[in-house]
Amino acid sequence: MGLDAAWLNTAARPGEDPRAWVLMRDWLQFRVGEHIDVDAFIDGGRFVLESGDPVLADDVYRSNVFVWFYRDLPDEAPVPGDIPVLFRDDRIVVVDKPAFLSTIPRGRHVRESVVVRLRHELGLPELTPMHRLDRVTSGVLLMSIERRYRGAYQTMFQDGEVSKTYRAVAPVRQGLELPTTVRNHLHKVPGTMQAEVLAEKEPNSESLVEFERALTPQEEAVLGGAPGRAIYRLTPRTGKTHQLRIHLWSLGIPIEGDPLYPETRDVAIDDFTTPLQLLASELRFTDPVDGRERSFVSERALPLVATN
Repeated sequence: MGLDAAWLNTAARPGEDPRAWVLMRDWLQFRVGEHIDVDAFIDGGRFVLESGDPVLADDVYRSNVFVWFYRDLPDEAPVPGDIPVLFRDDRIVVVDKPAFLSTIPRGRHVRESVVVRLRHELGLPELTPMHRLDRVTSGVLLMSIERRYRGAYQTMFQDGEVSKTYRAVAPVRQGLELPTTVRNHLHKVPGTMQAEVLAEKEPNSESLVEFERALTPQEEAVLGGAPGRAIYRLTPRTGKTHQLRIHLWSLGIPIEGDPLYPETRDVAIDDFTTPLQLLASELRFTDPVDGRERSFVSERALPLVATN
């Protein structure tokens, strides 16, 4: 199906008394019973040991054993748009992600993620993204085909050896001098929607913002609303969560269609009518495996329009 099996280890955590678990079923009920019908999973042979044998109802509890299972997937509204493959060889796949499609399976977006869709469509069970794009962001995404290549490409991103160019549609602000570089300290608390700027801390994010061109009347008509918007070229030099979205907002030019900045809007999970006008348009790097210069460009163009 394209989704990795989940796993659990039966070792007791600090403060837990393993004497409370006589059977493996007891431990499973303690650990995941709130979310899973443990007895139904056992009856269906859905908990599996490393040996490949299913966990049985009368199996005695054993510590430090791995148990694998596939989760039930929630119902999900199909995300419109395809995932064009820009490049593929024996190590990497580069795709052009549409808006609203999560990069990895998480939360309420499991089947409708790049990873799950493409593992199934391309027949590549180990396909894994080497970086992330927000669910609402479109554009170029690099993926590794096999586990053995992940480290080299992930290190390349971690060490800042990848050049990324984004483009965004945002209002024209009179008096704003461009190009400009935005630097500040961004922090996002897990579980919260918005990241925040911590003014008292040293900057940990940096983006170059350049004016590219004003939208044409025809492009303005596609977006609707008040005219007076432009396309900006964005070069992030760090990769913090929501970095470009916050940096443009801080300049008084929030990105068109942003559901979080400046204010959080209540958008239904199956509402795909207003794509964020942010495009990961170019990705360049020296391949860490063979030393070749790589350059990939999105085939999408701003302004982005909703896809049925």
